[in-house]
Amino acid sequence: MVTKTHGGYILRSFSHVLDSAEHNSRMESRNRTAIVKYTLTLAVALFLTWLIWSGHFESPFLLGLGALSCLCSLWISRRMRIVDEEGAPAQLGVRPFTRYAPWLMKEILFSNLTVAKIILSPKMRLRRRIVTVPTRASTELGRVMLANSITLTPGTVSVRIEGESITIHALALSHDQADITGETDRRICELEKS
Repeated sequence: MVTKTHGGYILRSFSHVLDSAEHNSRMESRNRTAIVKYTLTLAVALFLTWLIWSGHFESPFLLGLGALSCLCSLWISRRMRIVDEEGAPAQLGVRPFTRYAPWLMKEILFSNLTVAKIILSPKMRLRRRIVTVPTRASTELGRVMLANSITLTPGTVSVRIEGESITIHALALSHDQADITGETDRRICELEKS
């Protein structure tokens, strides 16, 4: 493009504009690919969840209604623009279901027994505390998973996530259990890395 300024002509290069447009095009393509990946992951997760909870495997009509309800939920989620790596963490794969979930269920069971023992004992040895513990989770998704895991475990509730730390209310926390997120934090970091 030629521009006239002060009686002279300046030839302007638009290579930076073209490079910027090409970069934006590549980014849009990656974003579309990511959205499709997260949408498919969420669709499969919704349908499998519906299938497992409903228990209807034989009726094509009911399977069709289940698929329709999943597609409606997916459409609403896409319109709300909440289909992303947090809503459908496809980057984690099946590891949360094969490695982390069974371990967390075991921890929830043991915590249930511990809390039941505390509540049913005549002395009810409560040592309520609010503690702030650091987390090694490198992503926001990892910190949210850690906070949710803490809240799911009976006797503990995540109160706040602030930066690299989580504030926790514990029902019966002794002084030697100051690192109450230790093993959970380590396992979530493993999920984030692999």
